[in-house]
Amino acid sequence: MGTALTAAEARRAALHAQGLLGAPRSRSVPTLLRSLGAIQLDTISVLARSQELVPFARLGAVGRPAVHQAFWEPRGPGSARTFEYWAHAACVLPAEDWPLFAFRRRSYRNRNDMWGMAPDSTSVRGVLDRLAADGPLTTNELGGARKTPGWWDWSEVKQAVEYLLACGRVVCVERRGWRRVYDLPERALPERALHDELTDRQCQVELVTRAGRALGVGTRSDLLDYYRLKNVAGFADVAYEAGLEPVEVEGWGQQAWAAPTALEFLAAGGRGRHRTTLLSPFDSLIWERARTERMFGLSHRLEAYVPKPKRVHGYYAMPLLHGGELLGRVDPARERSRDGEVLIARQVSLEKPRALEPMVAALREAAAWVGCTAIRVESVVPEGSAEPLRRAVDAVEQP
Repeated sequence: MGTALTAAEARRAALHAQGLLGAPRSRSVPTLLRSLGAIQLDTISVLARSQELVPFARLGAVGRPAVHQAFWEPRGPGSARTFEYWAHAACVLPAEDWPLFAFRRRSYRNRNDMWGMAPDSTSVRGVLDRLAADGPLTTNELGGARKTPGWWDWSEVKQAVEYLLACGRVVCVERRGWRRVYDLPERALPERALHDELTDRQCQVELVTRAGRALGVGTRSDLLDYYRLKNVAGFADVAYEAGLEPVEVEGWGQQAWAAPTALEFLAAGGRGRHRTTLLSPFDSLIWERARTERMFGLSHRLEAYVPKPKRVHGYYAMPLLHGGELLGRVDPARERSRDGEVLIARQVSLEKPRALEPMVAALREAAAWVGCTAIRVESVVPEGSAEPLRRAVDAVEQP
């Protein structure tokens, strides 16, 4: 029988591990990335892109250029601090973690395809030759991404370079605009990271270690989902090797494991200042739906790909975190006007009446961060909260 934790203790441990409870360890984006282990990328940009929203949620109004610089600013051969790869999904990862994904690179090489698309050997050779001679290069510079405007109608060059990225024969450590810039790992990454020496088991143990540290406490499913690990035999032994401790969490109904740092935090009182903020739907605190519901009692899903008439909370609903709880959500947008840019709360959903004031504070902080000079609230659920919310926003906006 492991240590027994209350549901509230498990939630506080998770919030602290994710940098959302207590003073920030650092206002540095690279330090935050190392703490979280992975920050998910996504093409959708409403309030801002997800990889910008994650640091904002934890560090406050850190400059968006600082995020880009921390993730993708070129620093010369062998000096990359990050790389992009398939972790929980497409993620930014610390450069020193390149060896930990040797198991996944081997898997792609053995399959000899990428999402069912077998690369053309001539295109593969051509990409490598071009990068060696002229790199770093974007897909357009390599010859173009698509045969037609269709999203998945990739050109032979695009298929080849994405396969090579999955195999680890090319790497992305830079973006220009939103375009990946591809390079050879031996030119881009620090020399000490350039090896595939770890066995699959060693990779699994190290990644479960990082998942445990980033989650604080989690079930087997939670811990494996963080880096989308599959075919992990003898998980209890892996968790033991990763230094995690078995715990029983009130109401979870399944075995869980905690990082020693999380248990130390709880033993010291488990207190600290909670962030009030809006969360990206791709934030690692909530990116696994079953865990979010188990931990916070909120069923949340991204509705961007749901037909508009069937959406409940909106295209890009962002949950509101306050006091360690998820109290509501807002679907934001931005609009230019003659007087400046406006943050539009297209739909605000308040789970509890006490969510109103924190929602106003979160909207205000988000608006200031992205340079909006006004906030406009449209639909509110429940309807009875609409006028009080609008009045509160207007009161805050008055000089």
